[in-house]
Amino acid sequence: MPDSVATSLRLAPDALTRPFSAEQFSFSNTNDLEPFRGILGQERAVEALQFGVAMPRPGYNVFVMGEPGTGRFSFVKRYLKAEGKRLKSPSDWVYVNNFDEPREPRALELPSSSAGAFIADINHLIDNLLATFPAVFEHPTYQQRKSAIDRGFNQRYDRALDVIERLALEKGVALYRDSSNVAFTPMSDGKALDEAEFSQLPEAERERFHEDISDLNEELASLPQWKRESNNQLRQLNEETITLALQPLLSPLSQKYAENGAVCGYLQAMQVYLLKTVVEQLVDDSKTDAQARKLLEEQYLPSLVVGQPLSGGAPVVFEPHPTYDNLFGRIEYSTDQGALYTTYRQLRPGALHRANGGFLILEAEKMLSEPFVWDALKRALQSRKLKMESPLGEMGRLATVTLNPQVIPLQVKVVIIGARQLYYTLQDLDPDFQEMFRVLVDFDEDIPMVDESLEQFAQLLTTRTSEEGMAPLTADAVARLATYSARLAEHQGRLSARIGDLFQLVSEADFIRHLAGDEMTDAGHIERALKAKATRTGRVSARILDDMLAGIILIDTDGAAVGKCNGLTVLEVGDSAFGVPARISATVYPGGSGIVDIEREVNLGQPIHSKGVMILTGYLGSRYAQEFPLAISASIALEQSYGYVDGDSASLGEACTLISALSKTPLKQCFAITGSINQFGEVQAVGGVNEKIEGFFRLCEARGLTGEQGAIIPQANVATLMLDEKVLQAVRDGKFHVYAVRQADEALSLLVGEPAGEPNEEGQFPEGSVNARVVERLRVIAEMINDDDLKEAEKELLAEVLSATKPA
Repeated sequence: MPDSVATSLRLAPDALTRPFSAEQFSFSNTNDLEPFRGILGQERAVEALQFGVAMPRPGYNVFVMGEPGTGRFSFVKRYLKAEGKRLKSPSDWVYVNNFDEPREPRALELPSSSAGAFIADINHLIDNLLATFPAVFEHPTYQQRKSAIDRGFNQRYDRALDVIERLALEKGVALYRDSSNVAFTPMSDGKALDEAEFSQLPEAERERFHEDISDLNEELASLPQWKRESNNQLRQLNEETITLALQPLLSPLSQKYAENGAVCGYLQAMQVYLLKTVVEQLVDDSKTDAQARKLLEEQYLPSLVVGQPLSGGAPVVFEPHPTYDNLFGRIEYSTDQGALYTTYRQLRPGALHRANGGFLILEAEKMLSEPFVWDALKRALQSRKLKMESPLGEMGRLATVTLNPQVIPLQVKVVIIGARQLYYTLQDLDPDFQEMFRVLVDFDEDIPMVDESLEQFAQLLTTRTSEEGMAPLTADAVARLATYSARLAEHQGRLSARIGDLFQLVSEADFIRHLAGDEMTDAGHIERALKAKATRTGRVSARILDDMLAGIILIDTDGAAVGKCNGLTVLEVGDSAFGVPARISATVYPGGSGIVDIEREVNLGQPIHSKGVMILTGYLGSRYAQEFPLAISASIALEQSYGYVDGDSASLGEACTLISALSKTPLKQCFAITGSINQFGEVQAVGGVNEKIEGFFRLCEARGLTGEQGAIIPQANVATLMLDEKVLQAVRDGKFHVYAVRQADEALSLLVGEPAGEPNEEGQFPEGSVNARVVERLRVIAEMINDDDLKEAEKELLAEVLSATKPA
């Protein structure tokens, strides 16, 4: 091929990277810069988040999508906290005992930051109750009134029994009484009769005794009524005493919470319940003070659901482990002699309770992996009510008595952070998703590189080093980090938004600086950190390179061969990606099978790779077979590839290899090629081009650079080149080359070392050119197929004639 054509396709060293230097910055080190509090180059996402947070209507919850490491989580959390400080602090909530139905605890709403004071007030009330009772029942006034009631009953009771006893004696009946019982026994001659003696009496006399005793029992019938009257008087005395004792205890609370109707209602219910139970609970010598306090706390002390801090503002809650219980709360149980029981004091709030009135941040992948959570979250957001219940109860698998706490009004802005694919999947599969998460915050993976973004880039590094207590960065170090960021973005005009990867590199470089005892982190520390990481993660790539050098993996870097060329692939292992050259081979023979993709036939070729191979058929037919049928059988394979293959970046190399096999023209093995083609032979951009070039360069360098070796890439990929300094130096020294092509013919011309041949106005290629040889070979194969078909047809016709003329 003429050197002028190769020279026109060869890229200059300056086109292979975008250099950054300290002169581009107006500072000597990052100590000269102000911190950057925003997020770099994400204006669209920031505006969307601002809209979603400010929109008060229901359904405008937020889904933040983008790649991990773009700073999406830290920015969202920081922004929400700043916004939360400007918002009104929401109410506090407590659960209290429902004395009428203990299984349905009541929720009380309190002013912000007042729940702790309310609980302290009730605690103080319990202290006062323990101090007041049973002392109030030991007061002389109470004891005198109680004694008067008891004495009045006893006197009345004794007088009545004396009258009944005289009547009994008159009838010959003895009266016996003890502390609780009164009985009658027949007498004879002043002596009580036992059953045997009574049975020997005449029947008439026995009947008389029965009638007399019956009459006496009727006289006794009024005595229990007197006892009830006495008990009622005693109960009334107790209630009056308790009421008088409770009044000074509850009155200050009623006045303090007079404006809160729910709290006043609870205090009134507490007073009524205390009237019924204080004697049983507090005037009991068998209970210790600790037991009495525990009993009172279990019935009267509120259970805190959420208490807002005194600093105010709307809460911002991130739940890292969004299980059902962690989000919606849970009902805990205790055991008593093997039986489970629970009370309102064992209600445990969840993240939604803490975030109520503010913001809740969740990670989509974790949340969707938990059972029951997504459906329950949708129900809560749609109903705007927060209900605490066990999900197993709906399935009928909760075999114990549980609680049904009163629901709490829910007003929360949910912010879900997840991957793009997950967002689109939820949109497709869940019709409720779009109605509840109407705000999409989309974080870009890279950002345009302008002077303003470079300045902000340096400020962002200042913020990070300051927050983490790391040493400042020199301008040279910032320039090297900008180069690294552009490499991550795979674009000379953009910076990567994967800030997490950048900060990880800064941390590692700062550690190296610390070991060296330097005051600032310089470009040399950045370089050593990059090399150290490459060494840590480079075992697989080094092993593959060793196998290539040993001839275990067959890759040639010099000479020429028919039907073979070096393709470029990228392997990803963990957090490292590296380029690996791979041999592409093709064979052609007459037949009607078309182009067979061996990878697809053995189920190793993924859809995009198979699509690229199938496009070759359209390209060959439109390019070379306009005057005859494309009747060939060809097979293409990525040699020594034993895993799944995806992507169409090998289709340009496959086309050149196929043309080499058709024209029997050898291809130079000093080149490696990558690129995708369409059916018109136009070369399209591919990914991972930097790693691919560097992977082939490492092999050539290990074998010895000859000055002829190089990589062929699509012209559309020139803007994505950010090559390693070692490759750049080899290109500057003329020992390695990078070529950019727009058409398949340009790549073919480089590989064969001669012009591929351009068609004239009639579509004819120059005689003797590679393309002309391809057309001639395809024509010969088509004629062979046609001749074979004609001979087969003549045989079938001759057989029919012979069959028709055979004698019967």
